[in-house]
Amino acid sequence: MKKVYARRVSLAAGSAAALVCTLALSCQSAQAAPPSPPDAATARKYLADIKEQAEGPQDGYSRDKFPHWIDQGKNCNTREVVLKRDGTDVQQDGSCKTTSGKWVSAYDDATWTDPADLDIDHVVPLSEAWKSGAAQWATERRKELANDLTHSQLIAVTDNLNQEKGDQDPAKWLPPKTSYHCEYARMWVSVKHEYDMTADSAEKAALKKILDGC
Repeated sequence: MKKVYARRVSLAAGSAAALVCTLALSCQSAQAAPPSPPDAATARKYLADIKEQAEGPQDGYSRDKFPHWIDQGKNCNTREVVLKRDGTDVQQDGSCKTTSGKWVSAYDDATWTDPADLDIDHVVPLSEAWKSGAAQWATERRKELANDLTHSQLIAVTDNLNQEKGDQDPAKWLPPKTSYHCEYARMWVSVKHEYDMTADSAEKAALKKILDGC
């Protein structure tokens, strides 16, 4: 049954601690964040470089065309690696399934201890990517985007917020935590720039407004 976000009570609110730990499945604590995006000045330059173009059609889109949650070694798929990375005191069983831990969702500061309460958000949604150039990519390139642990494309967040976001770009949806908007815009721009995706005029205007205020 779909959870109702408004009825949820988060266990606590606060900021995720910045913990230093090499990304390894044996770690008990993790950096609790995706890779850092470029600073605001660099993101503004990247945004200027992104080609402004109306979104393409949704025709032909399928999540299956972006193979995701692929094997990352040691029986772990991408989802489990991100849960380990973004949480603290994360425990996994012999098949690498996450069984417990603590996560602070950067989008709303809600704290969770059940991994089922978390989704792994594609910062640039796969459908948005499809309409921004990925429809023309080879499947291998789409798989790279969908499982990218090197750039700020994947983050563990409150599941209902990820569902609320859907495939909306920053002109239509931003995290409810306003102090995270600068980070989110930097993440979005860095991914679109890295993958040479396009952005429509409203999207670019919204991102510019955020980055100019960082």
